[in-house]
Amino acid sequence: MEQKQVNETPMRGAVSQRAVGAATAIAFFLVGVVMIVDNYKLGAGWAPEGPEAGYFPLRIGVIICIAAAVVLFQDLFGKGEGNKVFVTFGRLRHVLAVLLPTIVYVLAIKFVGIYVASAVFIGAFMRVMDRSGWLKTVVISVGVSAALFWLFELQFMVPLPKGPLEAKFGY
Repeated sequence: MEQKQVNETPMRGAVSQRAVGAATAIAFFLVGVVMIVDNYKLGAGWAPEGPEAGYFPLRIGVIICIAAAVVLFQDLFGKGEGNKVFVTFGRLRHVLAVLLPTIVYVLAIKFVGIYVASAVFIGAFMRVMDRSGWLKTVVISVGVSAALFWLFELQFMVPLPKGPLEAKFGY
């Protein structure tokens, strides 16, 4: 049985493929510009002994900018299936319910260390998304972080970002 695409055109409360493509192209263009500027400062010419450190990365940045400009042009002025729904705002809320806490988690690692941030992150997801009980949440979230600490810090001797709690224990 063949499935039919129900949402052919953007509806209220939805984001089109064209809009997502344009936003992605702009983001990649900005990444390319940063690559060009940073590698130009680093040195992107040809020295007597060969290419400078930024020679090839600068050119990759130029290629990224050109490709992003082509995609942006196609999304803004092209014809085709760009008006199809990419995601509805209802579904986007589900994605953001995972993405935003993940961003906070990554930022928290800098301040409280990876083990505390991981315990809170795992615990929060267990409570909010899975609606697990407190005992199960605490045991699993603290247990996983403790197991990772044992594995990386004590067994493999690979130092990961630590915060004030680990400093109190001498790590």
